[in-house]
Amino acid sequence: MDLTSSAPDLDTPRWSRALWATLVVLCGVLFLDALDVSMVGMALPSIQHDLDLTTGQLQWVVSGYVLGYGGLLLLGGRAADLLGRRRVLLAALSVFVVASALGGFATGSTLLVIARFIKGASAAFTAPAAFSIITTTFAEGPARNRALSIFSTVGASGFSLGLVLGGLLTELGWRWTFLLPAPVALGVVLAARHLVPKDNHVRPAGGYDLPGAVTISAAMLLLVRTVVVAPTDGWGSLSVVGGFVVAAALTAAFVNIELHSPHPLVRLGILRSGSLVRANLAAMTLFGSYIGFQFIGTLYLQSLLGWSALQTAFAFLPAGVMVALGSTRIAPLINRFGTARLIVVAFASLTVGYALFLRLGSSASYAGLILPTMLLLGLGFALGFPSLNVQAASGVANEEQGLASGLLNTSFQIGGAVGLAVVTAIVTGRTGSSTASATLLSGYRDGILVATAVGILGLAVALTGLVRRQAPATDALEVAAVEELVVS
Repeated sequence: MDLTSSAPDLDTPRWSRALWATLVVLCGVLFLDALDVSMVGMALPSIQHDLDLTTGQLQWVVSGYVLGYGGLLLLGGRAADLLGRRRVLLAALSVFVVASALGGFATGSTLLVIARFIKGASAAFTAPAAFSIITTTFAEGPARNRALSIFSTVGASGFSLGLVLGGLLTELGWRWTFLLPAPVALGVVLAARHLVPKDNHVRPAGGYDLPGAVTISAAMLLLVRTVVVAPTDGWGSLSVVGGFVVAAALTAAFVNIELHSPHPLVRLGILRSGSLVRANLAAMTLFGSYIGFQFIGTLYLQSLLGWSALQTAFAFLPAGVMVALGSTRIAPLINRFGTARLIVVAFASLTVGYALFLRLGSSASYAGLILPTMLLLGLGFALGFPSLNVQAASGVANEEQGLASGLLNTSFQIGGAVGLAVVTAIVTGRTGSSTASATLLSGYRDGILVATAVGILGLAVALTGLVRRQAPATDALEVAAVEELVVS
């Protein structure tokens, strides 16, 4: 099977069975990632209680995965372009299987965080590989928009199912939330070997920019660690100020390396694309706000209100269901209104949702407090996530789709890591080691306030996309896209 034989189907309403098979397997990769993230999220309070972790230690269970993911995504995207997307996909998925099993047998926070970091690192190679296979297989315009819409919908479905499974499995024991992804990943590996075509694209000449990869990964890790320890060490302490200075120096060194490297990890010229830059900035704030909100929301419902993991899962479920159902109709909306308008609406919805949750108290009405927020977050993600993916890929050459995907996913994950670190720092600084309900409530409210502020920042970034006047060629492309999708 090869993609060339399926090429005539790319510009027609009907896709071949080979194309559908490829898309289904790639959707399985995203499904696995979303499933894993949401399941572990529901288990966090149980992990904290069982392993006797502080709030700061607990956040590393999330941040370990996010940092492995975000820290190596740029290298993962470049490796997919150079080594072949299918080859990288299969190798990284195999590592994911082993790391999943390792986490299930962890007896302390150190091994658990290491396992999560390895899983994130493997996902850093699978995500850009899967994304770039899609964007190089389906032609830019309605075909690619439709494929990415399906891709996003499956990811949302995985997140929704992960919430319920996470709640159920946590009732049996939180370790099952780590062990279950292992056989799922193994199944995806076997399917990918048979259904994803071998690479037949022309790989760009070049090598690996290991100095660049090491430098930017170290900068990201140091930045998040500095934010996490700031409340205990003091924001003006030498360790914290020094951490920020060194992180900035490493980032500057990375830019210098990229400017002079014969084979840069990131060709800085790609950042001349305004749509790509806006998509990355918006991605940072999208995940930065949501990951912080979910972390605090889960602790609030289980630790303060005494809800079970399963009850918490069902509380978050409406957002995931809305994304799963709504994403199926996003491709026509993108073709009709453009990504910029949809991203603005997405951030407006998210920000209002976070703001409504600021009404949290020592008791909570599901219909009055939680449901409205979840519906607004679901609407925001249903509109925003696929729109950002389409915007980031538009106008990028095929040989750099892996890089574009790596940049976007890096922005998602690093935004999530920094957002979570800031929220955790604020909450820890306010609550300390106190278990008093009033103190915890005050800290949680401050955390939600930070998430709201980050959402507002994302809205400001999204609004800049409306300032630029749309080119006539883009208008014509959108009209043609609408006509083709109507026919299909």
